[in-house]
Amino acid sequence: MKDAVIIGGGLAGLSAAWRLRHWDIQILESDPDRIGGRIMSEKRGNYVMNWGGHMFTGGNSSTSALLAETGVRSAPIPGSLQGMAMNGKFLTTGPVMSYPFRFPMKFSGLMSIMKPGTKLALDVLRYTKAVATRAGESPETRQQRVYEFENDRTFADYIGELSPDAKRFFIPVVMRSAADPDQLSAGAGIGYFSLIWNIGQGLGRSIVGGAATLTETIAQSIRDKIELGAVVEEVIENKDHVVVRYTQNGQTHEVKARTAIMATPASITRRVAKNLDPDLSDALGQIKYGPHVAGAFLTNENKPMPYDNTYGIATADKSFTVALNQGNLTRGRETSGRQAGGSMMTFSPASMGRKLWDIPKEEIAETYIRDLDDIFPGFANIVEEARIEKFEFGSPYCFPGRAKLQPVLTRPTGRVFMAGDYLGTLYTETSISSGLTAASEASSLLSTARQTLVTR
Repeated sequence: MKDAVIIGGGLAGLSAAWRLRHWDIQILESDPDRIGGRIMSEKRGNYVMNWGGHMFTGGNSSTSALLAETGVRSAPIPGSLQGMAMNGKFLTTGPVMSYPFRFPMKFSGLMSIMKPGTKLALDVLRYTKAVATRAGESPETRQQRVYEFENDRTFADYIGELSPDAKRFFIPVVMRSAADPDQLSAGAGIGYFSLIWNIGQGLGRSIVGGAATLTETIAQSIRDKIELGAVVEEVIENKDHVVVRYTQNGQTHEVKARTAIMATPASITRRVAKNLDPDLSDALGQIKYGPHVAGAFLTNENKPMPYDNTYGIATADKSFTVALNQGNLTRGRETSGRQAGGSMMTFSPASMGRKLWDIPKEEIAETYIRDLDDIFPGFANIVEEARIEKFEFGSPYCFPGRAKLQPVLTRPTGRVFMAGDYLGTLYTETSISSGLTAASEASSLLSTARQTLVTR
């Protein structure tokens, strides 16, 4: 009998596996080709092409602890997150509050931005104060407070009717989530402006060598414990063990373990975990995800580009809501002039992703390049490699009423533990922290059982 079976080989599952690597464990990943889930990056010389998670926390965080243990390095993301392309102009310098005065638009459009902009600025300050870490409180207590902030209405209801120019200015920031404004909670939308305007919430670091450096480093240390192409059909919890049934290469398998960690999207966890507490099963069923369509573009320019000092670029009226200058990670380490080349990532979530979902990847790449060329004339001529990836469960998002589910989702369970980014609001940090927490709970149960056997 195994000590633990971990279902899901994404960031949460691998974080749990790392902490349990000295136990007898097995990791079941449904993808037949790769580990890592929504962490997906590849090195290209000095640059990284990235399609998935790309921002990580620093400071006193679970991410920092895991990086220290694995020996993987991170670095501050260089450059501004406040780049924006709107009405035919690209801005990246100066206070973001000055942007409406600098974008081409009629006076009426400018005035239509002022009122909601003032409201947002005041509420970003209120949000920052409300969700700040308080002395002596647990991370769980703070997370609950983050969820509860303005959680009774959508961002669309909060911001009200917007003019066309106001939509172009505000909505691209909110659309960095996996939800449209009429799906996302008001508090979550305000939180995105806090992140972009203040580079807040701690998501300000990148993994040196690309995000997949972390997942692959962990995977290499436990490679003999990973089963790829293993599609879990059911997880059944018993009094003293868990039974996991899965199919692999057309064959049905069964493994028994003392504990199990479900590091899969909430809907999959709910479907395969057959005898969950009804309240937990209901809460998992209410978690909402939006799709992601992402593009990565390796470029071969040999001169400075307008976006060299910018990391995040919000875009209005394009096929993607944000462009992320992955080449800036290299720019930040340069000491003797600009190296040739670069790397750009584009991101289409929620309804934007659904609109592209059934279009062939080659056509999506052409559309992305065309839009990038419209923002940065000549971009199409410097693209050396382009690739599109699609993620059905792109990201969970905070919707009105989400706060009331958190106590149920984080309630202690028996032998089956939950992990995944749906358990919090900090994406990669939540994946890692929930994986480490699940591993700690499993380890505690295993250690207690082992001690009991020794003392008999």
